[in-house]
Amino acid sequence: MSDKPQDILNKALERLEKLVAEKGLKYTRQREIILRAIVSTQSHFIPEELKAKIAKDFGSPHIGTATVYRTLALLEEAGIVTSVSFGVSGKKYEFGLKAHHDHMICNICGKMIEFIDEDIEKRQREIALLRGFKILSHTMQLRGICKECLKERG
Repeated sequence: MSDKPQDILNKALERLEKLVAEKGLKYTRQREIILRAIVSTQSHFIPEELKAKIAKDFGSPHIGTATVYRTLALLEEAGIVTSVSFGVSGKKYEFGLKAHHDHMICNICGKMIEFIDEDIEKRQREIALLRGFKILSHTMQLRGICKECLKERG
């Protein structure tokens, strides 16, 4: 997304407002603060990290852990956030309204490296076209060992 940060935030807040109206929910200050914290987060995060960021950046408003988890689930359902599952270790989240990208995930330290490869994207479109398939969305995760962990292993 090449928009300015304020434009991105405004679009996300508009989506939140529309989402809660469609679901018959209230637009609360807590939900807005959670979304603002997500938009300002530049990396992948777990809910506990998001809660700590909210406390630090927003003066510790009264937002419980359950509210963070429920709001993340709501935002994920709407595509405002996306997640990567780590099995029994839980999920890492990221703001979902940014430009498409894929992930390389380290099996040792959990580091997530974002990348974009136009050759891969083009090949996926070609494969779908050959098979008469319309791609609506996709995620790609390459799992392995990052260079830092490879160095540590010798």
